[in-house]
Amino acid sequence: MSDRLGGHLVSGHVDGVGEVLRFDPVGDNRLLEIRAPEALAKYIARKGSITVNGVSLTTNSVDGACFSINLIPHTLDATTLGSLKPSSRVNLEIDLIARYVERMLDPDAPESN
Repeated sequence: MSDRLGGHLVSGHVDGVGEVLRFDPVGDNRLLEIRAPEALAKYIARKGSITVNGVSLTTNSVDGACFSINLIPHTLDATTLGSLKPSSRVNLEIDLIARYVERMLDPDAPESN
């Protein structure tokens, strides 16, 4: 494995279900805003990684349990994310490394879900 790791590490597990708050056109892109379960909020960082419906994405902004993502035309065409609308429910998986870091810092902490 000598190639650069692109994206982020995911396991395919669903850590929680979020709700689409906004799905607005911005030029050729779409601004997707999602409210995550409160238990996942601590794992979501600005410019960090999150998986939405199995697609590895980068967050633009975070406000509590809400976060936004800019979806480019290629992502909209190559995935099912283009069919989302406000009130849609989406499967979320947080960055696996964030979960491991938390475990290393506090090995006695209960699992988040």
